[in-house]
Amino acid sequence: MSFFSIIIIVVASIIGMEALAYFMHKYIMHGFMWSWHKTHHIPHKNKLEKNDLFGVFFALPSIIFIFIGIRYLPILYYIGVGIGVYGLLYFVFHDMVVHQRIKTPLPRNISYLKRIIQAHRLHHAVEEKDGAVSFGFLYAPPIKELKQALHYNQSHPKS
Repeated sequence: MSFFSIIIIVVASIIGMEALAYFMHKYIMHGFMWSWHKTHHIPHKNKLEKNDLFGVFFALPSIIFIFIGIRYLPILYYIGVGIGVYGLLYFVFHDMVVHQRIKTPLPRNISYLKRIIQAHRLHHAVEEKDGAVSFGFLYAPPIKELKQALHYNQSHPKS
């Protein structure tokens, strides 16, 4: 397999994980798994929260794909690497940059990071299961659109 093919597979896996994470966040975490995820939306002083268990859950496909890929099917290895890279990026952006659960000297004034931070803050403007906006982790729609959607959700709550 060529180096270019490997890069394409890893990058496609990262992009695919962002799409899957968006779906999981919106429909699973803010759905029937809200009992775990709400620990992330409610202010607390704990170092860990039930929501952190999702990280363990999401690491399993990476581990399984890497193991199977090493032994049997190399393409699965690179998909597993892409999933793992996504998990690392999520940890750095979400836990270190946005929430600062681990203090870091990473700059927060880069326009991309500012947008991710603002989008996530708008997501956390809602402490309930319904009405939140911005479910992606590495991509966020324009802030103006998110503010409009949040305003709409707050003025038209689900029944």
